[in-house]
Amino acid sequence: MNKALRATAALFASALFVVAVGTSSITAQVGGPLGEAVKRMDALNKSLVSLKAEVRMEKHNAQLDETDTTSGTTSYLPKTAKRVMYARIDWTKPVQEQIVIIGDSYKLFRPRLNQVITGKVNKVGQDAKVPGNALAFMGMSKAQLEANYIVNYIGQEAVGGSQTWHLELVPKAKTSYKTAELWVDSNGMPIQAKVIEQNNDTTTVFLSNVQQNVNVSASDFNLAIPKGVKEIKG
Repeated sequence: MNKALRATAALFASALFVVAVGTSSITAQVGGPLGEAVKRMDALNKSLVSLKAEVRMEKHNAQLDETDTTSGTTSYLPKTAKRVMYARIDWTKPVQEQIVIIGDSYKLFRPRLNQVITGKVNKVGQDAKVPGNALAFMGMSKAQLEANYIVNYIGQEAVGGSQTWHLELVPKAKTSYKTAELWVDSNGMPIQAKVIEQNNDTTTVFLSNVQQNVNVSASDFNLAIPKGVKEIKG
């Protein structure tokens, strides 16, 4: 495993706060598009109980100029006072893999290799086909975002047929990535996120057919792993 990642559900995490973080340019825009995006993201955060969606992830290797595309479906339950966060991705193309994250632990089932990898989310590598490390900001509290990021409004863009607000999050301290970007639709849902690493590799995650507050239970996150599958500690 190489670069540390955060939970898959970072893309859907309940703390969807992007706030003005003390720069005059952001403060000046807070009543404009950035302020409207923040307001709708905040409203979504307060109302989100569960989520299902189709997901596509593109990992681009800048040195080789090659892109690896993976697609599948995802389910998510946000963290509450009584429950840890639950997230699941069922990758279906180009190969079938299933990853479940409960709290800070994960299981990655690879049927074609007859193996299941278990470990902590901060040790998941790029080979695990999990969205990139900078997406951890989605699960941060408002105070953490204010302390660690500068938020910029880039503009309005069409993504997957929806008009979105394009936001940039720039880490204040040195990290393994340069920036993270969000595309937020009119409902306050971040339907696309992008991470740009220091070496210019990128990871882009896109959600479609998003269903909010549908029937999702904790039992949906149980992996059906046959007997005899080799377990590997990640």
